[in-house]
Amino acid sequence: MNLPIFFTHQINETTLSEETSKHIAQVLRMQVGQHIQLTDGKGNLVTALLVDNHKKKCVVQHTETQTFKKPEKEITIAISLVKNASRFEWFLEKATEIGISTIIPMICNRTEKQHFRTERMNSILISAMLQSKQTWLPELKAPTPFNELIKLSSQTSKYIAHCENDDQKIQLSTLQKTNQSIILIGPEGDFTPDEIQLAKQNNFLPVTLGDTRLRTETAGMFSAVLLMS
Repeated sequence: MNLPIFFTHQINETTLSEETSKHIAQVLRMQVGQHIQLTDGKGNLVTALLVDNHKKKCVVQHTETQTFKKPEKEITIAISLVKNASRFEWFLEKATEIGISTIIPMICNRTEKQHFRTERMNSILISAMLQSKQTWLPELKAPTPFNELIKLSSQTSKYIAHCENDDQKIQLSTLQKTNQSIILIGPEGDFTPDEIQLAKQNNFLPVTLGDTRLRTETAGMFSAVLLMS
Protein backbone atom coordinates (compact mmCIF):
# COMPACT_ATOMS: atom_id res chain seq x y z
CA MET A 1 0.00 0.00 0.00
CA ASN A 2 1.46 3.35 -1.12
CA LEU A 3 0.80 5.61 1.87
CA PRO A 4 1.52 9.36 1.99
CA ILE A 5 4.70 10.01 3.94
CA PHE A 6 5.53 13.02 6.11
CA PHE A 7 8.51 14.33 8.03
CA THR A 8 8.58 14.73 11.79
CA HIS A 9 11.40 15.92 14.05
CA GLN A 10 10.22 13.64 16.88
CA ILE A 11 9.26 10.17 15.66
CA ASN A 12 7.42 9.28 18.91
CA GLU A 13 5.09 12.28 18.87
CA THR A 14 1.44 11.60 18.07
CA THR A 15 0.31 15.21 17.55
CA LEU A 16 1.58 16.46 14.20
CA SER A 17 2.89 19.92 13.33
CA GLU A 18 0.52 22.56 12.02
CA GLU A 19 2.12 22.47 8.57
CA THR A 20 1.75 18.68 8.27
CA SER A 21 -1.76 18.78 9.74
CA LYS A 22 -2.88 21.36 7.23
CA HIS A 23 -1.55 19.29 4.36
CA ILE A 24 -3.30 16.17 5.63
CA ALA A 25 -6.64 17.79 6.45
CA GLN A 26 -7.00 20.51 3.81
CA VAL A 27 -4.82 19.48 0.86
CA LEU A 28 -5.20 15.70 0.89
CA ARG A 29 -8.55 15.83 2.72
CA MET A 30 -7.72 12.65 4.61
CA GLN A 31 -10.30 11.23 6.95
CA VAL A 32 -10.14 9.66 10.40
CA GLY A 33 -9.30 5.97 10.02
CA GLN A 34 -6.87 6.41 7.14
CA HIS A 35 -3.17 5.59 7.45
CA ILE A 36 -0.06 7.69 6.87
CA GLN A 37 3.66 7.18 7.34
CA LEU A 38 6.13 9.33 9.27
CA THR A 39 9.92 9.49 9.17
CA ASP A 40 12.45 11.51 11.14
CA GLY A 41 15.16 11.24 8.48
CA LYS A 42 17.23 9.05 10.83
CA GLY A 43 16.17 5.67 9.49
CA ASN A 44 12.87 5.39 11.37
CA LEU A 45 9.57 4.86 9.58
CA VAL A 46 6.27 4.79 11.44
CA THR A 47 2.92 3.72 10.04
CA ALA A 48 0.16 5.58 11.87
CA LEU A 49 -3.63 5.70 12.02
CA LEU A 50 -5.28 9.11 11.77
CA VAL A 51 -7.54 9.51 14.83
CA ASP A 52 -8.17 13.27 14.59
CA ASN A 53 -7.90 15.24 11.35
CA HIS A 54 -7.91 18.72 12.89
CA LYS A 55 -6.39 21.15 10.38
CA LYS A 56 -3.90 22.55 12.92
CA LYS A 57 -3.08 19.52 15.08
CA CYS A 58 -3.80 16.13 13.59
CA VAL A 59 -3.49 13.26 16.04
CA VAL A 60 -2.27 9.81 15.04
CA GLN A 61 -1.90 6.42 16.67
CA HIS A 62 1.26 4.50 15.80
CA THR A 63 0.57 1.02 14.49
CA GLU A 64 3.97 -0.13 13.19
CA THR A 65 7.58 1.05 13.48
CA GLN A 66 10.43 0.08 11.16
CA THR A 67 14.09 1.02 11.46
CA PHE A 68 16.33 1.00 8.40
CA LYS A 69 20.10 0.75 8.60
CA LYS A 70 22.20 3.66 7.45
CA PRO A 71 23.37 3.09 3.86
CA GLU A 72 26.81 1.50 3.62
CA LYS A 73 28.09 4.16 1.27
CA GLU A 74 28.79 7.46 2.99
CA ILE A 75 29.46 9.89 0.19
CA THR A 76 30.23 13.54 0.92
CA ILE A 77 29.97 16.21 -1.77
CA ALA A 78 31.72 19.48 -0.91
CA ILE A 79 30.50 21.90 -3.54
CA SER A 80 31.05 25.60 -4.07
CA LEU A 81 28.09 27.88 -3.64
CA VAL A 82 26.92 29.39 -6.92
CA LYS A 83 25.48 32.79 -7.73
CA ASN A 84 22.18 31.36 -8.99
CA ALA A 85 20.54 29.87 -5.88
CA SER A 86 18.02 27.85 -7.89
CA ARG A 87 20.83 25.86 -9.50
CA PHE A 88 22.28 24.99 -6.09
CA GLU A 89 18.81 23.99 -4.91
CA TRP A 90 18.48 21.69 -7.94
CA PHE A 91 21.72 19.97 -6.91
CA LEU A 92 20.49 19.50 -3.34
CA GLU A 93 17.28 17.90 -4.57
CA LYS A 94 18.95 15.47 -6.97
CA ALA A 95 21.79 14.55 -4.59
CA THR A 96 19.20 13.66 -1.94
CA GLU A 97 17.23 11.52 -4.38
CA ILE A 98 20.26 9.34 -5.17
CA GLY A 99 21.28 8.93 -1.53
CA ILE A 100 24.24 11.24 -0.85
CA SER A 101 24.89 11.25 2.91
CA THR A 102 26.55 14.64 3.46
CA ILE A 103 26.56 17.92 1.54
CA ILE A 104 28.98 20.72 2.40
CA PRO A 105 28.47 24.13 0.78
CA MET A 106 31.99 25.38 0.16
CA ILE A 107 33.44 28.88 -0.04
CA CYS A 108 36.44 29.05 -2.36
CA ASN A 109 38.56 31.97 -3.56
CA ARG A 110 36.44 32.31 -6.71
CA THR A 111 33.07 31.60 -5.12
CA GLU A 112 30.58 34.35 -5.90
CA LYS A 113 29.09 35.02 -2.50
CA GLN A 114 25.39 34.60 -1.89
CA HIS A 115 23.09 34.54 1.08
CA PHE A 116 22.69 30.94 2.24
CA ARG A 117 19.13 30.28 3.36
CA THR A 118 19.62 27.32 5.68
CA GLU A 119 15.94 26.78 6.47
CA ARG A 120 14.94 26.75 2.80
CA MET A 121 17.81 24.43 1.86
CA ASN A 122 16.85 21.95 4.57
CA SER A 123 13.24 22.10 3.42
CA ILE A 124 14.36 21.11 -0.08
CA LEU A 125 16.28 18.13 1.32
CA ILE A 126 13.25 16.97 3.30
CA SER A 127 10.93 17.25 0.30
CA ALA A 128 13.35 15.30 -1.88
CA MET A 129 13.75 12.60 0.78
CA LEU A 130 9.99 12.16 1.06
CA GLN A 131 9.44 12.24 -2.70
CA SER A 132 12.00 9.48 -3.19
CA LYS A 133 10.58 7.40 -0.32
CA GLN A 134 13.75 7.40 1.77
CA THR A 135 14.20 7.44 5.53
CA TRP A 136 17.70 8.92 5.79
CA LEU A 137 18.06 12.68 5.39
CA PRO A 138 21.41 13.98 4.11
CA GLU A 139 23.35 16.09 6.56
CA LEU A 140 23.68 19.65 5.29
CA LYS A 141 26.69 21.40 6.80
CA ALA A 142 27.09 25.13 7.24
CA PRO A 143 29.01 26.93 4.45
CA THR A 144 32.67 26.14 5.04
CA PRO A 145 35.84 27.87 3.76
CA PHE A 146 37.94 25.70 1.45
CA ASN A 147 41.11 25.89 3.57
CA GLU A 148 39.24 24.80 6.68
CA LEU A 149 37.40 21.98 4.94
CA ILE A 150 40.38 20.16 3.47
CA LYS A 151 42.17 20.07 6.80
CA LEU A 152 39.17 18.53 8.58
CA SER A 153 38.36 15.85 5.99
CA SER A 154 39.11 12.32 7.20
CA GLN A 155 37.35 10.12 4.62
CA THR A 156 39.02 7.00 3.25
CA SER A 157 39.04 8.40 -0.31
CA LYS A 158 39.49 12.11 -1.00
CA TYR A 159 39.20 13.72 -4.44
CA ILE A 160 39.35 17.17 -5.97
CA ALA A 161 37.83 17.66 -9.42
CA HIS A 162 39.37 20.55 -11.35
CA CYS A 163 39.90 21.75 -14.93
CA GLU A 164 43.56 22.84 -14.81
CA ASN A 165 46.20 21.01 -16.86
CA ASP A 166 47.53 18.38 -14.48
CA ASP A 167 49.29 15.18 -15.49
CA GLN A 168 48.37 13.68 -12.12
CA LYS A 169 44.63 13.78 -12.82
CA ILE A 170 42.80 10.47 -13.13
CA GLN A 171 39.36 9.80 -14.57
CA LEU A 172 37.01 9.47 -11.60
CA SER A 173 34.98 6.88 -13.49
CA THR A 174 37.97 4.51 -13.65
CA LEU A 175 38.79 4.51 -9.93
CA GLN A 176 37.74 1.76 -7.57
CA LYS A 177 35.13 3.26 -5.27
CA THR A 178 35.14 2.98 -1.48
CA ASN A 179 32.27 3.23 0.98
CA GLN A 180 33.55 6.46 2.49
CA SER A 181 34.64 9.26 0.19
CA ILE A 182 34.57 13.00 -0.36
CA ILE A 183 34.90 15.00 -3.54
CA LEU A 184 35.48 18.74 -3.88
CA ILE A 185 33.62 20.55 -6.65
CA GLY A 186 34.79 24.08 -7.39
CA PRO A 187 33.07 27.31 -8.43
CA GLU A 188 32.30 28.38 -12.00
CA GLY A 189 35.80 29.86 -12.31
CA ASP A 190 37.35 26.60 -11.00
CA PHE A 191 39.72 26.22 -8.09
CA THR A 192 42.83 28.40 -8.02
CA PRO A 193 46.22 26.72 -8.56
CA ASP A 194 47.03 27.40 -4.88
CA GLU A 195 43.83 25.64 -3.77
CA ILE A 196 44.60 22.64 -5.95
CA GLN A 197 48.12 22.43 -4.57
CA LEU A 198 46.90 22.73 -0.99
CA ALA A 199 44.38 19.93 -1.57
CA LYS A 200 47.11 17.67 -2.93
CA GLN A 201 49.23 18.40 0.11
CA ASN A 202 46.31 17.17 2.23
CA ASN A 203 46.05 13.87 0.32
CA PHE A 204 43.29 14.80 -2.10
CA LEU A 205 43.66 12.97 -5.41
CA PRO A 206 43.10 15.22 -8.47
CA VAL A 207 40.45 13.79 -10.79
CA THR A 208 38.71 14.69 -14.01
CA LEU A 209 35.05 14.09 -14.81
CA GLY A 210 35.56 13.98 -18.59
CA ASP A 211 36.47 16.09 -21.59
CA THR A 212 33.66 18.64 -21.31
CA ARG A 213 33.57 21.56 -18.90
CA LEU A 214 30.58 21.13 -16.60
CA ARG A 215 28.67 23.65 -14.56
CA THR A 216 29.24 23.41 -10.83
CA GLU A 217 25.91 21.77 -10.04
CA THR A 218 26.19 19.39 -13.01
CA ALA A 219 29.70 18.36 -11.94
CA GLY A 220 28.40 17.78 -8.42
CA MET A 221 25.58 15.61 -9.67
CA PHE A 222 27.75 13.64 -12.10
CA SER A 223 30.41 12.92 -9.47
CA ALA A 224 27.72 11.91 -6.99
CA VAL A 225 26.38 9.30 -9.41
CA LEU A 226 29.87 7.96 -10.09
CA LEU A 227 30.73 7.64 -6.40
CA MET A 228 27.41 5.99 -5.55
CA SER A 229 27.71 3.41 -8.32
